[in-house]
Amino acid sequence: MTPGFADPENLEDLRFTRNIGIMAHIDAGKTTTTERILFYTGKNYRMGEVHEGAATMDWMEQEQERGITITSAATTCAWRDHRINIIDTPGHVDFTIEVERSLRVLDGAIALFDAVNGVEPQSETVWRQADKYSVPRICFINKMDRIGADFNSSLQSIEEKLGANPIAVQLPIGVEDSFQGVVDLFDMKAVTWSGEQLGSKIDISEIPGAIKEQALAARNKMIEKIVEFDDSLMEKYLEGKELLRPDLVRALRRATLELQAYPVLCGASFRNKGVQLLLDAVVDFLPSPLDVPPVEGEEPKSGKSVTCKTDFDEPAVAYAFKIATDPFVGSLTYIRVYSGTVENGGTLVNTARDKKERVQRLVKMHANSREEVKVLKAGDIGAVGGLKFTYTGDTLCDSKRLVRLEAMIFPEPVISIVVEAKTTADQDKLIEALRKLEQEDPSFKRRVDSESGQTLICGMGELHLEIIVERLRREFKIDTNLGSPQVSYKETITQEAEAEGHYVRQVGGKGQHGHCLIRVAPLSQGSGFIFENKVKPEIIPTEFIKPVEQGIREAMETGVLGGFQTVDLKATLFGGSFHEVDSSELAFKIAGSLAFRTAAGQAGPTLLEPISRLEVLAPEEFTGSVIGDLNGRRGKVQNMTARGKTQVLTVEVPLSTMFGYATALRSLTQGRATFTMEPSHYAVVPPKIEDEVLVRLGRRAAKN
Repeated sequence: MTPGFADPENLEDLRFTRNIGIMAHIDAGKTTTTERILFYTGKNYRMGEVHEGAATMDWMEQEQERGITITSAATTCAWRDHRINIIDTPGHVDFTIEVERSLRVLDGAIALFDAVNGVEPQSETVWRQADKYSVPRICFINKMDRIGADFNSSLQSIEEKLGANPIAVQLPIGVEDSFQGVVDLFDMKAVTWSGEQLGSKIDISEIPGAIKEQALAARNKMIEKIVEFDDSLMEKYLEGKELLRPDLVRALRRATLELQAYPVLCGASFRNKGVQLLLDAVVDFLPSPLDVPPVEGEEPKSGKSVTCKTDFDEPAVAYAFKIATDPFVGSLTYIRVYSGTVENGGTLVNTARDKKERVQRLVKMHANSREEVKVLKAGDIGAVGGLKFTYTGDTLCDSKRLVRLEAMIFPEPVISIVVEAKTTADQDKLIEALRKLEQEDPSFKRRVDSESGQTLICGMGELHLEIIVERLRREFKIDTNLGSPQVSYKETITQEAEAEGHYVRQVGGKGQHGHCLIRVAPLSQGSGFIFENKVKPEIIPTEFIKPVEQGIREAMETGVLGGFQTVDLKATLFGGSFHEVDSSELAFKIAGSLAFRTAAGQAGPTLLEPISRLEVLAPEEFTGSVIGDLNGRRGKVQNMTARGKTQVLTVEVPLSTMFGYATALRSLTQGRATFTMEPSHYAVVPPKIEDEVLVRLGRRAAKN
């Protein structure tokens, strides 16, 4: 349990590298745990506290003031001759994209859980994201010192709510105020923390007699689960032979890497208990870059599959997973290097944009401070300065081997607000600042309302947009006027319809002729858009088919009801005509747009609204009032369970009815209830509500 590198050569051996993230529900203690890790590994000489606004990893002013993590921060530390690259990710659902893009480039993760609440809504979200990218995890049940902490209940919630196979490798000694330490079930020893040395003094002793029987039962359960993954260990176990720690750790490590099991530890980060053993588990159970399968990409032109081996001698391949505006060096692009080496002063090809990029600066990050380096090698996470064309999800590679890695898919914003600069002089600055913020954050969008000409900023929630506006004021020195928040509705169609698009114009001596017939049909939710061409080249030449599709896609962006994006439909081109001289791509693009608008207007267009998944924790005596209020907000209670004297309500509710809910809930429950909310899906707006929305927005349209 010692920090530091005993052997500098380990820096060159990827077996001694761990790229990990810390993920959890908001307020489970991610940043506090990271601060303890930095202290015990010798990276920091004092611990920064979240509640004091002094956490190293929460370096933004807004993070320090609010006591939450907004942007994922990266750092590097050392433990047991291993280099550990850590990304501390946000827990608030408005910033879930930060978790998504971090998990995309990490090899392993620590999933943190609150010992009182176990698996919470955002815990489920980040766990699913980790499943999506096949990220091995260890679990840390934090806050064992809190009133109501329950290790077994939290363990059970991981199994039941996440469908996972948790294997407890520790047992808590005491709980709540009496929490002293843990039993190491491999060595069957008690590990406790004592003294005034911030948890640095570790005592290893015999297991207290009061829990010895419980510890033996827990060890037997752990062994029974582990031997299932190793035939030779199973044979020894059945023969009654002693099973040694190295063999058990090796078998559990293999199961963890294969996503068949998740080791579970516990502690109290704020009380400095359990963090050193958590670091041991990172080294013992989480993968090195060599333990994960080589990343697969494709050649940009041929689409042929390319395997990018984790090898310093391979041609360079790196993935851009985050863009950050740095006040000192301008734009910084965070990258994970998968193959080869990226050198300062070198040139890389951005295969997503087909552009060459010069590497003007290479740094390794420690929160918002930087360490200049000359090279980043396979397995490294760092940042590049000076890139002009690169966005999140782009691939950078050596010109000797062009490859494109799979891009990330980002969620669509669900809330928008009108924004304008307070002074005319700042208007151009505002547009440029919003462009930079949009480049940084793929879940943030800006657009101009086609009718009013106003600029709208769109994001994942009220807090998300609040932070954007704060950043405009603090970082870009722009004061703004804001409108009222509006949810981002969408449109869809409910039936089939056909229509003709005919665009004929005479412009000087040159004519324009485009003519097409399309059929639109609804698709199930989440299907997106499908275009099908059923006309022969002699009816409409091949070069005009793509423009028809482009015209339809552009028309879908503003819909036919209220100016909202149209989703989930199939458009079939089944007829038309062309003129040998006057037909052009532009004419067919306009014809496609006209045909779509007519067809969609006849296909039973309807509004879709974002539905949120809400979890409310309220004392029993207030449950009736809370449910009554949610019914008034068109909420539908999906589930209600008791957690001690608290009721946990799971509700689906339209986002449009939830503005100001925090204040209303405090009033209803004397400030004793809490809630979390995350986007769930889109649903059809009831006809009466649809009419109200369209009238309020001044966009009422006739429905055919």
